[in-house]
Amino acid sequence: MEIRVTGEDADSYEEVMLIYQAALRQMETKLAVLNEEFRMVHKYNPIEHITSRVKKSESIAKKLRRHGYDVTLENMVKYCNDIAGVRVICSFTSDIYRIADMISNQSDIRVLAIKDYIASPKPSGYRSYHMIVMIPVYLSDRIIDTKAEIQIRTIAMDFWASLEHKIQYKFVGDAPEHITRELRECAEMVTALDERMLELNTEIQKYSAL
Repeated sequence: MEIRVTGEDADSYEEVMLIYQAALRQMETKLAVLNEEFRMVHKYNPIEHITSRVKKSESIAKKLRRHGYDVTLENMVKYCNDIAGVRVICSFTSDIYRIADMISNQSDIRVLAIKDYIASPKPSGYRSYHMIVMIPVYLSDRIIDTKAEIQIRTIAMDFWASLEHKIQYKFVGDAPEHITRELRECAEMVTALDERMLELNTEIQKYSAL
């Protein structure tokens, strides 16, 4: 473990990680309930599947160093917004904003920040919708507001992002130009595919309404 913890701090680290795990469970439950309610009311599931993870200590330490912070438990909690991460995969681009609205409308969730990489993709071509939220975790003797990151993207966006991650890991952020160029072109193809699939689904829904 690369976070500097000793003595009582070691117990504190375990408790902090337990809290992040609890935040993920609560977020997953909320999303599952919202998805089921949407299916019951609209006969349609906007969420294909959900994955979650708590960032490993090595990754947390690396991120803190990259931003110029000492690797301590206090800085970890204060400056790392994505220790608890939930990824929501949906079929269509329209679902992304629908899901984001459902999350924002939860009375006990506070949205701290939004990064819309769909409206404004990264130079690499990366597209996804990111939310940093604060969610309460209920312990036996207190309530702890806990930060979590939610990423919402289509199946096609997720497939592209998975490949980009492998390339970045393989080349440590310095991939050959022809590979990054191909990756950007693939991102454009993914965008076009998402748009065509949404149009096709809209057309299908017209027939379903007859």
